[in-house]
Amino acid sequence: MKIPYSWLKELVPALPDAPALEPVLAQLGLPLEGVEDVPAPPAGVLLVAVKAAEAMPGTLLTKLTLDAGGHGERVIASGAPNAVGLPAGTMLALVTPGTTLGDLTYGVRALQGVESWGMAASAKELGVGESSAGLMLFPAGTAAPGTPMRDLWAADQVLDVEVTPNRADVLSALGLARDLAAFLKLDLNEPPAGPPATGEGEIRVSLPDRGIRIERDPAQKLRFGCDRFVARTVAGLRNGPAPLWMQRRVTLAGMRAIDLIVDTSNYVMLELGQPTALYDRRDVRGDQIIVAFGLRHGETVRDLMGAEHQVGPEDLLILDGAQPEVSSVQAAFETAGQTKAGDSVLGIAGIMGGDHGHVRADTTDVVVEVAHFDPVLLRRTSTRLGLKTDAAYRYERGVDPLLPERAAARLVGLLGDAGGQVHPGATVVGTPDVPGRIEATGEQIRALLGMHVETAEMREILTRLGCAVQGEADTLSVTPPSWRVDMAIWQDLAEEVARLHGYEHLPERLPTLRVHESNIGAEKEGVARATLRRTLAGLGFQEVVTYTFTSDEEAHRARAEQPGVRLRNPLSADRTGMRTALYPSLVKAAQAHAKGDRVLIFEMGRVFPAAGETERLGLLMRGPLAPRTDQAGVAGDFRAFRGLVESLARTLGASFELRQQRGEAVPAALHPGIAGEVLWNGQSAGWLGALHPEIAQAFDLKGDTFLMEVALPLPGREWTFRDPSRAPAAWRDLAVIAPQGVTYGEIAGLLRAEGGAMLESVEPFDVFTGEQIGAGNRSVAVRLVFRGERTLTDAEVDPVMDRLMGAVRGRGWNIREK
Repeated sequence: MKIPYSWLKELVPALPDAPALEPVLAQLGLPLEGVEDVPAPPAGVLLVAVKAAEAMPGTLLTKLTLDAGGHGERVIASGAPNAVGLPAGTMLALVTPGTTLGDLTYGVRALQGVESWGMAASAKELGVGESSAGLMLFPAGTAAPGTPMRDLWAADQVLDVEVTPNRADVLSALGLARDLAAFLKLDLNEPPAGPPATGEGEIRVSLPDRGIRIERDPAQKLRFGCDRFVARTVAGLRNGPAPLWMQRRVTLAGMRAIDLIVDTSNYVMLELGQPTALYDRRDVRGDQIIVAFGLRHGETVRDLMGAEHQVGPEDLLILDGAQPEVSSVQAAFETAGQTKAGDSVLGIAGIMGGDHGHVRADTTDVVVEVAHFDPVLLRRTSTRLGLKTDAAYRYERGVDPLLPERAAARLVGLLGDAGGQVHPGATVVGTPDVPGRIEATGEQIRALLGMHVETAEMREILTRLGCAVQGEADTLSVTPPSWRVDMAIWQDLAEEVARLHGYEHLPERLPTLRVHESNIGAEKEGVARATLRRTLAGLGFQEVVTYTFTSDEEAHRARAEQPGVRLRNPLSADRTGMRTALYPSLVKAAQAHAKGDRVLIFEMGRVFPAAGETERLGLLMRGPLAPRTDQAGVAGDFRAFRGLVESLARTLGASFELRQQRGEAVPAALHPGIAGEVLWNGQSAGWLGALHPEIAQAFDLKGDTFLMEVALPLPGREWTFRDPSRAPAAWRDLAVIAPQGVTYGEIAGLLRAEGGAMLESVEPFDVFTGEQIGAGNRSVAVRLVFRGERTLTDAEVDPVMDRLMGAVRGRGWNIREK
């Protein structure tokens, strides 16, 4: 949030200099992202009055005759769109000849036959704002023609304050000044209040029952889409430029000055934190406003920018009465001659005004809307429609529910100062929900903070923040101010005490830890994950943390299960559901790396398939495992990837086996010929293999990519200990001839099952194919290691070998003799 230092200084006169506020704001939890020095315009920039504006035939230029005070009458040619038809008396900023702005020095030049004396400037050209859409314009009589702009637009400093989502109360000049005054124990000057309402207003406002929704919680708490609505009217306005002082503040706060009515609305929002809306009274038919949800899905609403939006029953709308006798939402939508809801929609509540009812250049009478809307409701609508406005930004964080009447008075007061006739009455409907009382004790707060703060000081701190504090001795009965919608529980009080007492007073000492019996072993799972992370890092893998959210399109490209858990309030169109697997995120991360680079990454995270939420470990490898040289190198192939996983298992003291998968058993993510089931400590844990070529093509991954995805925690096993045998081992080699479709895992599994207790290990050492063993066959040679409590004899090993060979032949396989 950007705020001019001079504005804060007006509200808190004793405020320190801007640089001194940086540590103060940091202590308040509102760190400064930066301080921008905005210089005053150069001395050669004058405020001048327009005497005449004439279009130059055959060009897009306008000839402006100006009253430049002591410089007499001057003429310039301007191509700005808002120079066309400027009324006499309108004032603007003129850069006189010889004045330098940036790297350019202005002079007198001929434009289409007109000797242009300098240039009329935009806010961006003057360096006082970002808008270059047109000339800076000011009301007639702002100052005497020829007055230097620097006398009216002084140099300033703009603070860029980082505001956390829970501190909606500081999204305004008053809110930030209020917090600074409380912390620094300084006096606060409240902004002018504006004329209070007396009597009934001219606009009827209806909040039908359809504006109420029921939260799905045990208490079935009623929540209103709009629980407070204030409508007031101002007539006889002459819309045009806003006063210079107002434009200055709005511009320095990062907004674009537009006209008197719009700028005044924005000014009140920046000053008090309350968004407002103004409608041309000519479009508020029947002098009635209805606040209600849309009737049906697919209704089209055109906003004031001309864009169309599809709204429905979940979106709160502001509608006019359509006809004087209208008294229901249905009638508002379906009056004679109406074909759609958009014909009656004045705006999408709290987000943006509609094309119907928007303020125009010839608007003279306005209806002022100041309301309080449900933040959750507005956040959902704003996100779904993709409309992120300054008003929605404040509403969805929580606006003071008691602020509408004050903001309405301030707004109509400013419009009255600009020449409007303010109607004294106001229409006020709805009952706002204000923060409730919080009970706490000083001992509770001290125990939570871990530092000593006297209860009396707690009372004083909370009172400075605007709380009503009661209670005796160590008890605190606190009613937060209406603007602190984030204060709901006693822990919030503790946070405020710590914030204003000073976090720097927190003692630096280690806490006393007492392990409860129920917590013994609670760290086991965390230790296992830390060990897993450390081991993978030692093998060269880098951990990535990706979004848990995905989309139907991403899941389809990765051939993953479609998201079953949908987000009601998605961050963006490509983050609409919860992921069902880890590998799409890993593949997308690999896509970001340069082609040919080695990628070794892993992620541990939660997934949400139809079978239920679970945690998984995913690994991905692509590219060379180690750089090649002229002599040696390690290829990043399937064997290397499997070797890394085997090393992981050995380091963790686990057994690893890969059982080949075929046909329908192959996961959709894997190549049909390079896919296997992971057996970890003898239990099925997941899968490993090469990425399916179609997925690789969809993600533009050239070359081999290998994946593993297993469930966490990994299956464990009971640890036992036995003395190593002192007896030597007996080795036997056996070559099994089997069809090529038979996997090594099947052969090894048969041998282990039949080998008995003496068979210690089975290790392959050769694979052979050729005419000697028949077409379609292959020979897999394995080394069998036998060991007992003593040295084994041939008479003890040979019967086991005979049994193994019999089992092999029983499967229809053969033994290779030579």
